[in-house]
Amino acid sequence: MSKELEIEFKNMLTQKEYEQLLEHFRYTAADAKTQVNYYFDTADFALKASRCALRIRKKHDGYECTLKTPAPEGNYETTDLLNERQAQEFIEGISHEAPEVCEALQALNVKPAQLKMIGRLTTHRIEFDFQSGLLVLDHSQYGETVDFELEFEVADAQTGEQQFNDFLKSQQIPLRPADKKIARFMKSAKSKH
Repeated sequence: MSKELEIEFKNMLTQKEYEQLLEHFRYTAADAKTQVNYYFDTADFALKASRCALRIRKKHDGYECTLKTPAPEGNYETTDLLNERQAQEFIEGISHEAPEVCEALQALNVKPAQLKMIGRLTTHRIEFDFQSGLLVLDHSQYGETVDFELEFEVADAQTGEQQFNDFLKSQQIPLRPADKKIARFMKSAKSKH
């Protein structure tokens, strides 16, 4: 039950760049923690239209229900921790026991009963402190798509952007802005129909 500001910089990676970064930071794919994201929206995509995103994330230690809403810099994240039963019932549309998220949804004129699970995405994540923030190496799978991404989560946008760009340059990785995972997931799902 929290609301916090998320400022992050993202860049798509090739598989080769991803593997080089793993080696550079002395990690292997076996070090990654697996998370499964379940994405939700209304039938008419009211959340997407408001530039918002809703997910339940299964991590090794439980479940989080998070609503991302636009902020002047980055996004606000409203999060409720869920137990396995609450998460399963939310995913199945039986009940929505995520009070902070549901309150924030009501403010967007979205009733929890309108929500449908639109799909899932699995991420193998390695994250660690780096300079002024948290550096994240992600290998994601959704449908038949596999992609690789670098994220840098920071408290200060200006400093973080400079450090992120300098790091990409030092690793000779071209700037390839990345959509949010839910946007990539949606694009992939649309191309299948």
